Amino acid sequence: MHHPPKSSRAAGAFCVIVTLLSWSTVLLFLRALHDDIDGWTANGWRYGMCALGLLPFLLWRLRRGTVPMRILKAAIIPAFINALGQTCFGFAVYYIEPGLAGFLLRVAVISATIGAFVMFADERALLRSRWFWGGFLLVIFGSIGTVLFGADPIAGATATGILLGATAGAFFGLYGVSVRYCMRGIPPVASFTTIAVYTASAMVALMLLFGERHGAAVFDLSPLLATYLVVSAILGIAVGHIFYYKSIERLGVAITGSIVQLAPFLGAAASMVLFDEPLTALQWVCGFIMLGGGFLLLRAERERPRSAVAGDFPMELEDVGDPCAIAARESAGESSIAAALDDSESELAASSST
Repeated sequence: MHHPPKSSRAAGAFCVIVTLLSWSTVLLFLRALHDDIDGWTANGWRYGMCALGLLPFLLWRLRRGTVPMRILKAAIIPAFINALGQTCFGFAVYYIEPGLAGFLLRVAVISATIGAFVMFADERALLRSRWFWGGFLLVIFGSIGTVLFGADPIAGATATGILLGATAGAFFGLYGVSVRYCMRGIPPVASFTTIAVYTASAMVALMLLFGERHGAAVFDLSPLLATYLVVSAILGIAVGHIFYYKSIERLGVAITGSIVQLAPFLGAAASMVLFDEPLTALQWVCGFIMLGGGFLLLRAERERPRSAVAGDFPMELEDVGDPCAIAARESAGESSIAAALDDSESELAASSST
């Protein structure tokens, strides 16, 4: 089995900590901004700034031919789903506190699991795993508990925020499935860059249509709040995703995924200090139940049987579009994913013609 060197593990530890801190702070920044700019404006500027930084790299790679031109078509559906999730995500903190919103985003596990069962045959092997069913049920009951055991009654703005947070989580889960299905054979960073640029186009268009003063309200922000907006864009969108892929390269999917599960807890703890968020003891218990469910799901995924493919990171055809699998395969020095996909498709075509 391939074991990364100590230097690689140290770099991986640094990358996963950066990812964890990045994703733990995004809801806090948005909450700090919600009294001064609306959700349309926050989403439009955050993604717009990110796209301006990423677009030159995408154009450079397309010009050099290091990524296929089909990426421009393949990214449309994932970007559409991501845009829907980002819209709900950006507005959730206008109705509920960051801690509860962070826990509700764990709903992504449920929608991602259901979508994977529908789209990928190899994922259905999890239906026979007791670890999977245990983790899945813990996530569901934990999610319900974080909503029901809150200090405030579920009505009005609170109900709207809960609906937005849960819907955002559901779309983010489907977004992961769509990336795996649509972005087959395309390197993960290139996939993320293209999807981010498309998502930014949608967010900016919605800001111009519905944002306060068509997004110009951002110019009234104080220097400190303007800094929050810029930092939230850099940390939450660009840095978080890129370091996430880098940590997978060095530490693997299971360890990275386990550590990132801690993001809602860091966000909730910070929200208690910064915004006096009244998370109850039972909500914390349910949050830890969700965390335990996430660990069980990761264990089930690690034990999932896969078809044998050369190397320490086996993949089936469905896995070829999975950014996590691609990153792991690339870190082992394997041949290109596109070549693996072409070979697999040729074999399928040959078998179907006989």
